[in-house]
Amino acid sequence: MSNDLGVPVAVTTNSLEAYKNRINAIPVLSAERERELALRLREKNDLDAARQLVLAHLRFVVRIARGYSGYGLPEADLIQEGNIGLMKAVKRFDPAVGVRLVSFAVHWIRAEMHEYILRNWRIAKVATTKAQRKLFFNLRSSKKRLGWFNREEVDAVARDLGVSPETVLEMEQRLSSHDTSFDRREEDDSHSPQAPAAYLEDQRPGPMQQVEQAESAALSSERLQQALSSLDERSRDIIEQRWLSEQKSTLHQLADKYHVSAERIRQLEKGALQKLKTRVEPLGV
Repeated sequence: MSNDLGVPVAVTTNSLEAYKNRINAIPVLSAERERELALRLREKNDLDAARQLVLAHLRFVVRIARGYSGYGLPEADLIQEGNIGLMKAVKRFDPAVGVRLVSFAVHWIRAEMHEYILRNWRIAKVATTKAQRKLFFNLRSSKKRLGWFNREEVDAVARDLGVSPETVLEMEQRLSSHDTSFDRREEDDSHSPQAPAAYLEDQRPGPMQQVEQAESAALSSERLQQALSSLDERSRDIIEQRWLSEQKSTLHQLADKYHVSAERIRQLEKGALQKLKTRVEPLGV
């Protein structure tokens, strides 16, 4: 797989060691050469210069990926996501700012890796807001050192990250939970809790109920139409405009239409509803 810079970013598990050996053989750029290439890319859109900048910094992506090995995700995938972040950084790099590309790119590389981790660490997302994302990575780092938090440690983490203690406790619980198969087979693990499929009831109607509901709705609609046809034209129009139309009319709008008072329209409506009720109720609706 390549991006529009023409740089290969695909890394497979089988070729990971070969990939590392290959990128480690690429020479590190001097500050002068890096600036020259960055200017060529920025001023002339030189894609070959972009390719050289990316290739020279691929080893840096691998180094960052090692720091996320504790999340249980394939290192090859982390590196691939980091390479995408590196290429985004190269596109935005301005040598006039006076910093090296490696310092500028670290934010973009980590951002892509973070997104990948949050998408794949659990089936259900553990962090959605900006505060939760920040807390997720900081809390995992703290828990490696401290284990389960006491109240003082929870309050300290909350102050440091600018979140509430309740948010810290909620994230700690999420980090300690595990994905459970909905319909885990009995032989998978006899010591595990019962699978949700064994005790969660499907509340959706079955095929027979769906047919019954459809037939009942059709019959009710037919009976309502028969009852409406028994009304005089004005009363039927009032009911349709007041109750069956998507854009319901007000009493005053109908009063203007029939040149009567709003109170008269209300009386006609009440009488029509009573007639409908009388005709529909004996049919079991």
